[in-house]
Amino acid sequence: MFEVKRLVPGNAYRAIAWLPLIALINLAAFAPERAHAGGLYINDFATTPMGVAGAGAEASALDASTNFAFHNPAGMTRLKGHAIQIGAGLLVGDTEFDPDPNTPFNGGDGGDQAGVAPLMGTHGMYSVSDDLKLGMSVFSMSGAALNPDDDWTGRFSLQKIELLTLTANPNIAYRVNNWLSLGAGATITYADVTYRLAAPPINPPVGGQSQAKVDGDDIEFGFNLGALVDLSPRTRIGAIYVSEIEPEFSGDLTVDTIGPSFGTSSDLTLTYPQLARVGVYHELNDQWALLGTVGWEDWSAFDELLLSVANGAVPIPTGWEDTYHFSGGVHYRPKEDWLLQAGITYDTSPVGRSDRSAYLPIDRQIRYAVGAQYKWTEQKSIGAAFEYIDLGEAGIDDPALLTGEYDTNRIFMFALNFGYKF
Repeated sequence: MFEVKRLVPGNAYRAIAWLPLIALINLAAFAPERAHAGGLYINDFATTPMGVAGAGAEASALDASTNFAFHNPAGMTRLKGHAIQIGAGLLVGDTEFDPDPNTPFNGGDGGDQAGVAPLMGTHGMYSVSDDLKLGMSVFSMSGAALNPDDDWTGRFSLQKIELLTLTANPNIAYRVNNWLSLGAGATITYADVTYRLAAPPINPPVGGQSQAKVDGDDIEFGFNLGALVDLSPRTRIGAIYVSEIEPEFSGDLTVDTIGPSFGTSSDLTLTYPQLARVGVYHELNDQWALLGTVGWEDWSAFDELLLSVANGAVPIPTGWEDTYHFSGGVHYRPKEDWLLQAGITYDTSPVGRSDRSAYLPIDRQIRYAVGAQYKWTEQKSIGAAFEYIDLGEAGIDDPALLTGEYDTNRIFMFALNFGYKF
C-alpha cells in the first residue's frame, strides 16, 4: 500500500477611488516565481531595491515600492504626492541533480528541473497629507516550480511541484514627528499547491508506474509593521515585522495505481513563519550611499507538514531551522538623474542534507545584483536590474528514497521598472 508519510474627507474619497485601481493593476501583473530566498520567501520583486539584492530596502524609501510588507510602508512618509511603480522581467532557472551512485532507485538525473517564468509586480501610494499616506501592493511572497523528468531517480520524492501565492497588502503610514514614521498593513494571501510523485513500490520494486497527487488552496490573513527613524539628513534606519500565516491547502489526495485507484479529501498545512529585518541607509556624500540589512526568519516553526485525510492526520517532519539574512549594497550617482547600484545578499540554509527533500530542495543562497535607475522627467522614472542567484548544492542524503546533490542550481533574473508620480 502507498505510504502517505512522504507527501506533502474629500481626500478620503479620492483615496478610496485610487487604491482599488492599484489593486487591479497589480492583479493583472501578478505572476508566480520559484522560491529563492531564505526558506520559501521571495526577496526579489522587480522593484528598485532589486539592484542591490534587497539591501537596505527597509530604510532607502526611494519610491512607491517602499510601501509593501517586505520593504517598509513607513517609508511612504518620505515621498510627495501620489506614485506608482510597475515592474516586469524574466526569471531563468537552471537546476540539475547529480545522483549518488548508491541512490536507491535507478533512473535519470531529471534533466533541467527549472525553467523560464515571468517576474512582475506593482506598488502604489496615495498621499492623504504630508504626514499620512496610504499604499497598496499585490505580490507573490513565495513560489516554487520544479518539474523533473517523470522517470528520474528521485521520482518517489518528486515528479512535479507548484506552489503559488498571491498577496494583497494595503498599508498605512504616519509621520509621528520629524524623525519617526510608523507603518502598518494587512496581508491577504491566496495560496495554491500541487504536488505529484510516483508512489513508492511494494517490495520487491516493480517500477514507478503508480502515482500520488496532493492539491489544494486556501486564503489566509496576517499583518505587517514598519518603522523608519531618521538619525540625520543622510542616515536612516528601518525595521519591519511580518506575521506568521498558516494556510491549510484544502483539496484532494489521489493515488493512481496499476490496480485499484483511490482518492479522498485532504488538508495540507504549511507554515509561513514570522520574520523581522532591520535595514540602514547612509549617504556618504551627494554621490555615494551605503545600504545594509540583517534579518531573521522563524523557519523552525515550519517543523512539519501536516497532511489530514478522512482517516486521520499524518505529520511529515521537515527538520527545518531558523534562517538569517545578511545583505550589503552601494548606490552611486554619477549625475543627478542617474543612480547606479550593486549589492550582495546571503541567506543561511534552513535544513541539512539528512533532512532535505527533493520537493523542498532549499539550501543557503547568495544573490549578486547590479542595477540602474534613470529619472526621465520629474514625473517619470525607469530602471533595470540583473541578478545572479547561487542556490547552493542542496545535497540530499535519504537512503530510502534519494541521495545526491544539485551540482547545477542557479537562477538568472532581469527586470525593468517604471515609476510615475501624480
